[in-house]
Parts: sequence; C-alpha cells; structure tokens
Amino acid sequence: MAIYLDHAATTPLHPRVQEILSAEFSRTGNASSLHTFGREQRKRVEEARESIAALAGASPTEIVFTGSGTEANNLAIKGFYWSQVKADPGRNLIVIAAFEHHAIIEPVEWLVEHEGAELAYIPITADGVIDLAALRGIVENNRDRIALIAVMHANNELGTVQPIRDVVEIAAGIPVHTDAVQSFGKIPFNYSELGVHSATISAHKIGGPLGVAALILEHGIDLTPLLHGGGQERDLRSGTINAPAIVAFATAAQVSCAEQSENFQRIRELRDSLKTQISSAVPDARFNAADTPGLPGILNVTFPGTETDSLLLLLDNAGIAASTGSACSAGVQQASHVLIALGLSEDEARSSIRFSLGRTTTQAEIDEVGSKIAGVVASARAAYSVMGR
Repeated sequence: MAIYLDHAATTPLHPRVQEILSAEFSRTGNASSLHTFGREQRKRVEEARESIAALAGASPTEIVFTGSGTEANNLAIKGFYWSQVKADPGRNLIVIAAFEHHAIIEPVEWLVEHEGAELAYIPITADGVIDLAALRGIVENNRDRIALIAVMHANNELGTVQPIRDVVEIAAGIPVHTDAVQSFGKIPFNYSELGVHSATISAHKIGGPLGVAALILEHGIDLTPLLHGGGQERDLRSGTINAPAIVAFATAAQVSCAEQSENFQRIRELRDSLKTQISSAVPDARFNAADTPGLPGILNVTFPGTETDSLLLLLDNAGIAASTGSACSAGVQQASHVLIALGLSEDEARSSIRFSLGRTTTQAEIDEVGSKIAGVVASARAAYSVMGR
C-alpha cells in the first residue's frame, strides 16, 4: 500500500472540505462586484473571515487573505521593513531564528541584497528551540536598529514549538512576526494571547485547499503592500479574491480545530510507535529534538552512513513518502539549514529525513514502515559505500 508520511508538506483534503470546495466552485460572481452575485460571494468571504478569526484568536479586521503562506510571509517581512525604514532609515536590522522556513529567510536575504537591510540570526539550542539569552543580547545591543523580529511558532522539520510570548516580551514593542503555518489547527494557537504583531496561517496544512492562506495583522499597523491594483484586502493584497478557496479554508479551520485534541493524542501515539519501531530496526538511528514538546506528528531521524536522496528514493520505491524537510527546497542538493543550526554536521544533516504524520495516518501504515525501514536503510548504506563516501 502507498503510505503518505509527508503531512508537514501538505495534507490530503478533508472530505468535508472537498464537498464545500466543489459546491463553491459551482458559484458565479466576483466578490468585488456590486450586483447580487458579487454581494453573495462577498458575504460568504466575510463569514469565512469571521470564522477563521474566531478560531485564531483574532479580529476579522486583522485577517488578510493571500495566495500562499510564502506570500503572507513576504508581505510581513518586506512590508514591515519598508514601513520601518521609511519612518527611520537607521532601523534596518532584521532578526530571525536560524532555522526559519525559506519563505522567511529568502525575503530577508533579498532585502539585504537589494535594499541595504542587515540580518542577525538567533541561534538554536540542542533542544531545537531558540536561545532566548542570545536574542536578549541582540535586542539590548541593537534596539534602535531593529525593524522586525521573526520567529516561527513551530519548526517545520523538527516540530519544536517556540517560546513566542517570551520573544514578544524581549522585543518590548519591536514588531514580531511568527510563521504559524505548521501549528495553526494542530496545537493550541491564539494570536491575541501570543502578542505578536503578525502571523501566517495556511489552508493546505490543515486539510484545506492549496492556494489560499492568510496574514493575521494587528489592526492599525502601517504595512507597505507588495501588490497594487484593485485595492482588495484593505489595500494590503490587491487581486481578485479567491472566494471558493477562502470558504473552504474556513471549513478546514473549523474541522481541524474541532478535532485538534483527538488528533493530537492519536497522531502522537502513532509517532511514538514509529520512533520505537525505527529504534528497534535501526539501533544506531538518532532522533533530532524528538523529546522537546512540539507538533504531534513530526519525527526527524538521522541514519548514519546514508544519503538522504537515496533514502527517499528507496522509501518511495517501497511505497513510503517522506521528505528531507521543506518541500520548497526539494531537489536542492544541500544540507538542511535547520539541522545545521541544531548542531549537526553536514554529513549528519545529509543523512537525515523527516517523517510527518497526520489525520489519515493509521497504525497499519506505521507497522508497514517499521517492517521495511531496516531493509531500506541497509540498501541506502550499501549505495553510500559504493559511492565511496
């Protein structure tokens, strides 16, 4: 049987979401139009906005719909930076966690290259969480220069949850953005309680459709937009509103939040079962930040004497889908920056893969992986040896 253990990359559409999406795509109308069709679409979008806001602990006026989590992160990073530098040209330092997703790192690097921004990384402890003492030192020494601090709520490769409220306390008024794409709908998330100035959430990580996400932005914040045109989404994200996907996003959020506690417990038990079976089948396997509280379904494993591409291809041939981490960097021949930040060597990082479990994962699938993993690793090690590594 085909076994999908890459839920952190994207999740299967929830059956209820699939029904809603099919019905919504049969409707006609642009939500910006004034006629009856347009007003009906607008009504459904605003109802979805209210629903998502309530589930995320935000106000409906703080929800800005985008086409992806990457777009939302770019809007936050670049928008905050441009607004801050416009007000004070000396405030050009951006501080981010060393293991941020590429959707955070690359916009910052673009600003460094093209806009004169400066970048400081917050180091990561061996437990897979940011070093708060290091962050405190960065802020104390550069308070008047920092435009933005960005720390993800839960890491996509390790699953570790970050102390965001402590980050906000240390920032003491400096804008803080958190990428909550991996956490929203899977673990408790409340925008207002975290105290951040903005957060990114996405539909396809919680059983919703691809192509829709949201930036939660504190009401009243002056943010420079990326897109200009129709003035949709409070002039922050011009473009025709994807009403069907937005309504489906709201349904996915409702279902995932309603089932969150039950799913967390079941998925965590499956993940622990997978960890036990891998330990038994491959005794020298090492688990990265596996004992740190975090998302229920992520297990990052180092298999010494292997190479990730071989491992993933052999797993795929065995009917098992896993990954090295971010799907955005699939096919890129480089060690995971997340694992390097964690303290692994390049060779260790290049022999590590991520299994990510989700709502549809079963014990039978975990047992199947447990029965095949020793053979897969043995074949990967043989290939690694032949290559003279």
